[in-house]
Amino acid sequence: MFKGIHHVAIICEDYPRSKHFYTEVLGFKVLAENYREDRQSYKLDLQLADGSQIELFSIPNSPIRPSYPEAQGLRHLAFKVTDIDAVVAHLTSQNVDVEPIRIDEYTGKKFTFFSDPDDLPLEIYQG
Repeated sequence: MFKGIHHVAIICEDYPRSKHFYTEVLGFKVLAENYREDRQSYKLDLQLADGSQIELFSIPNSPIRPSYPEAQGLRHLAFKVTDIDAVVAHLTSQNVDVEPIRIDEYTGKKFTFFSDPDDLPLEIYQG
């Protein structure tokens, strides 16, 4: 019935800062960028290598998402990578703070976390 995840929507505080992070630091491809005058909001459609997408929204005066202690709802967004060490090295070279790499106790796979400019928790998972 379900074929996969089409997109994940993210609301940011500082649109230019977040656009730079997702396109220049993480390297996601811009599919479309639209300014919605009636909402005074941008909508940026980004594509990952597997075809899945992120919709990045700038919505004025949106409330800050509680993350710590962990709040109910979406916990984090995880990206599958082939070489976690190379991705961590790239993120670190871009001045992104990355937690130490850990091993998933159930799968034996490497993973770690970092945050986007609005402190949204992001995971990279070597698969």
